[in-house]
Amino acid sequence: MAFPNTYSIGITSLGFQIIWATLAQRRDVDVRRLFTDQQDKLHRTIDLFGFSLSWELDGPVLVNLLENNKIPIWSKERTEKDPIVFGGGQVLTANPEPFAPFLDVILLGDGENLLPIFIETLHELQGLSRNKKLTILSKHPGIYVPILYEPQYNSNNKLIAIQSISSEIPQQVTKQTWKQNTLSHSTVITPESAWPGIHMVEVVRSCPELCRFCLASYLNLPFRNSDLDTGLIPAIEKGFAITKRIGLLGASITQHPDFDELLNWLSQDGFEDMRLSLSSVRATTVNKKMTNILARRNCKSITIAIESGSEKIRDLVNKKLTEEEIYSAARYAHEGGLTRLKLYGMVGLPTEAEEDIELTTDLLIKLKRKNPGLKFSFGVSTFVPKAHTPFQWFGVRNEAKKRLQKIGKKLKPQGIEVRAESYGWSIIQALISRSDRRLAPVIELIRKSDNTLGGWKKAYKAIQEKNKLSSLNSQLPDWEDIVHQQWEYNRVLPWMHLNGPVKVEQLIKHQQMS
Repeated sequence: MAFPNTYSIGITSLGFQIIWATLAQRRDVDVRRLFTDQQDKLHRTIDLFGFSLSWELDGPVLVNLLENNKIPIWSKERTEKDPIVFGGGQVLTANPEPFAPFLDVILLGDGENLLPIFIETLHELQGLSRNKKLTILSKHPGIYVPILYEPQYNSNNKLIAIQSISSEIPQQVTKQTWKQNTLSHSTVITPESAWPGIHMVEVVRSCPELCRFCLASYLNLPFRNSDLDTGLIPAIEKGFAITKRIGLLGASITQHPDFDELLNWLSQDGFEDMRLSLSSVRATTVNKKMTNILARRNCKSITIAIESGSEKIRDLVNKKLTEEEIYSAARYAHEGGLTRLKLYGMVGLPTEAEEDIELTTDLLIKLKRKNPGLKFSFGVSTFVPKAHTPFQWFGVRNEAKKRLQKIGKKLKPQGIEVRAESYGWSIIQALISRSDRRLAPVIELIRKSDNTLGGWKKAYKAIQEKNKLSSLNSQLPDWEDIVHQQWEYNRVLPWMHLNGPVKVEQLIKHQQMS
């Protein structure tokens, strides 16, 4: 079971931990872990080779790990003696197509549902040929076998369909959703992780607010929460017996229906030396009682995603957050005894203008002036379109690069820390998130060359030229079209044969409401 990054990063992924632990607890599976910088002692022969991919930019490493383990990188070249290569995670569930030629099987959705079915089916199929195994696996909901689906293009090089190669293969594959009331928590606690010694507890999955760009919300619907008495409290107690550092995870954890009760439980005697940390919270749920209890549990900060200081842009993305509510959240953080407020925002959203950037910087400066002594940081990224969201049809705006720089120039002299994500890496994210499987040769090439925006463009052009010389029918589409252009609603998207939680018609309706 591989993670295409270092141990410290991979072991911090709760999703990877849960998949590994689920496999390790089975008597019929002997699983080893593999990272880019270390590994468990590997088997002499491997039946399965799995990946968890949670970030697009780790994709090229996936190919390196295959090659390093002497596994043919292309699915079509594997024989009976090669392992079945499978993958899962947020990136592969959203749009697996750029990586499809490298993988035999992709598990679309929650591992709690899919892993047991996948493993048990393979046990039942021992002795059958590789092709027969893949065909039978493909008939299970949520199990996608890319080699059994064939993309079709028209004379203008546009994708017009992705169809199963025979009538016995499902035309559509539907993401699977875990609907039980117990979510996940850490199975490994180590000082070597990116968050040293932390026990992570998943409080909620998805988010009820449905910001129109948000993959974590739309792809993981419906909004689910872990039961307080049978899920959250036992998980926290289990972790607290080992480490004093507890992390509560989820896209909007304070919207758990029993979050107030959880705070009351955490405020009781016995937890004085706990170091509590929270992922993003919704500004409208912040109050003085909350921040006071958090401060008493050695929590230094809270994180709030405001997206923009412009009410117009917040309405556009369905943020449902007023300026007064942002001011109130900052005030409660200060009054409750927290020392830092982390805010997150975005540039390059549709219809955004320069005045919206000014409103964002003005808001941050006013917040700091109204709350002296409270440290502020602003994490800001470029909007990147994601599959299965209402904004999947929009492209990356070129203006975003200068707007990131402008925010830094305005806020840093005011004593506000600015953490701006690279515009160049955002471009590559968009390329991967909106491409089809024709991108795979570029991914294969880039892993051997300059892994920068310029390197990606060079590799893209090299594959375009190679395809022209080979007279291939499926030429790479125009870079500008994939990354920057707004797409028509009737365009065939690379992930159209993969059903997410929300139908395309409903996504269009949500976008048109913006």
